[in-house]
Amino acid sequence: MTTNVLILCTHNSARSVLSEGMLNELARRAGRDVRAYSAGSAPSGRINPFAIEALNHAGVSTEGYYSKSWDEFAKPDAPQMRIVITVCDSAASETCPYWPGSPVKVHWGYPDPSSALGGDEGKRQAFELTRQAIGYRMMQLLSLPLETMDNATLQAALEDIYKR
Repeated sequence: MTTNVLILCTHNSARSVLSEGMLNELARRAGRDVRAYSAGSAPSGRINPFAIEALNHAGVSTEGYYSKSWDEFAKPDAPQMRIVITVCDSAASETCPYWPGSPVKVHWGYPDPSSALGGDEGKRQAFELTRQAIGYRMMQLLSLPLETMDNATLQAALEDIYKR
């Protein structure tokens, strides 16, 4: 059975998109039945071009990606999530909708790469470093025996990944 993971950030334009892309690509490469989605509480309506560039540079397809509301995943016909991860501080403090199935929720915060100094080159570097940091955590997530873990054990493991 597919393990669905929803990654949330306020605008769904950078960190959550980097996370969705990296988890899907790493799961594909590892042959794991894990599917990532991303969304935001107040979607910007566009994905930051530096996020697209960083993912494409890493060989990750972004075809079909768009900035969307987390409301799409609270609908009755939406995929049932096993894990919900917030990746920006503002999304972590917001009241999330009810997620069917009571998924495990965890916060893995990352600094906003779109506010990096140094013009376009500084932003490009910040997005790449953020993509790498996200990829490292996603590899650790994929190393877990997700199919056999109960929610309490999974919660503790995901929190431990954030502390490393």
